[in-house]
This record gives sequence, structure tokens and C-alpha cells, in this order.
Amino acid sequence: MSQIKMIAVDMDGTFLNSQNDYDRELFQQLYKKMQEKDVKFVVASGNQYYQLKSFFPKIAAEITFVAENGAYIVNNEEEIFCGELLLEEVHEILDILGQYENVHTILCGRESAYVNKKEPQSFVDHGSIYYHRLKLVDDLYGVDQDKLFKFALTVPKGKAQEILDSLISAMDDRITPVSSGHEDIDLIIPGIHKANGLLKLQKLWGIKDEEVAAFGDSGNDLEMLKHAGFSYAMGNAHPKVKETAKEIIATNNENGVLKQIEKLLGE
Repeated sequence: MSQIKMIAVDMDGTFLNSQNDYDRELFQQLYKKMQEKDVKFVVASGNQYYQLKSFFPKIAAEITFVAENGAYIVNNEEEIFCGELLLEEVHEILDILGQYENVHTILCGRESAYVNKKEPQSFVDHGSIYYHRLKLVDDLYGVDQDKLFKFALTVPKGKAQEILDSLISAMDDRITPVSSGHEDIDLIIPGIHKANGLLKLQKLWGIKDEEVAAFGDSGNDLEMLKHAGFSYAMGNAHPKVKETAKEIIATNNENGVLKQIEKLLGE
């Protein structure tokens, strides 16, 4: 299967196991093989760029990140793309979110993510796992010195689907609500998703859709899995993701991604 030229992996629930880690030794061997075969390795996640690069301390400067669900793309430490919401849109969305009880919000931008000082400490601590740059502010409406492109929401346990459906109808076309794993919800700029990010990179590198392999487990991976010539849903993936992908592989706790990459590179 030498035609594969790009491998794109989601992180939480896909590349990373439940301990928030991966088999680093096996990955190093596979990464070396990818370099030899000129296969691009792309991290495609809803998480913040500054958090994602911390997982790859030795090679972060030479790989590519489609971060924030495609809103922020960095290749070899150079910004390729940065989405942006108008401040008026940000405020309209905050108005709608204010009507939901027990929905906690992180506002995401290029320089940092932002959280209201009044949010519970447990939410701030949880957020700082995924957002290594997280600033406490008096008011999210006052954040106006950054390029803002995403909202990350934490909702009460067991309510994710209900709130997701409600947000889809409340937001109209302003912003697109997607599930992002851990029963969390992201609000992303319409059309600015992981597949759009991969497409930008493909144009840059001259790679066709059928030369792309993608791995995912959540609602924010659907476009990417539809788009890629080779698409894999994790054994632990959401049912809709399993329906969308061309193949279902082992779970994130069984090294599913790395085992499949090994197969792809070996053929």
C-alpha cells in the first residue's frame, strides 16, 4: 500500500490510550519508517496546538498539527492557516450559551484559550489538561485581542447528546456544534473542520484524497474520515463514526492506530 502519503491521527480516544499516552518506542520506529517512505504524519485534533506539541517533544518542530478541529494549522512550526470569528459572532454565541445551565465554556484563540474566573476550579483544572495556554479573565465578552475561532464546552454527564441537539437548533448557521469525545462539545466555524485542514495540506504537498489515511473516534472526526481514501474508526469509537469509516480497528487501549500504521507501512 505504498500509495499512502499522509497519515492523520486524532488524539484523545484514538492515538492516545486512557492514560493519555502512547507506545513511544513503537511510534519512534514507525515515524522513522514514515520519513524513509516520505509519508507525512499529521496530528488532527480538537485540542490546542500548545498542548498537542507537548506529546511529541523531539519531533514537534518537524511534524504538522491540524489543531482546534482545523481552525489552527501549523507545519514545521510555521502557521499555515488560522480561522477567525468576528467579535460580534463571538458575543452572539456567548449570549446563546448564557441560556444553558451547567454548561461551562472555554473560548479558544490563536494565542491562548480563555476561561471566566468565576468558573469552578475543577473545570479550570480539567481545561488546563487540554489547553496548556489558558488565561483566567473577568469576562469572556472582554476578550478582544486575539484571533478567536472555537468554543470548548463541558456539559453535565449523560446530557451531551441532548445539549448537542439543542445547540444545533439554537445556533442556526452561526457555528457548528460537534461532539469532541469525553462527552464534551466543540463549537467550530462552519466548514472549518479537520477535513478542510487536511485538504489545505494536500494542496501544499500535492497529495490526493486516496493517498490519505485517517483515524478517529468522535463526531469531530466524521468529515475527515469521509474525506480520506483510507479511514479507520477505533473499536471504542462512537457508532456513527464506525458507520462512516471504511474499517473498524482495535481500540485506543490496544494500540489500534500504531498497529494499523505498521500494516500500512509494511505493505
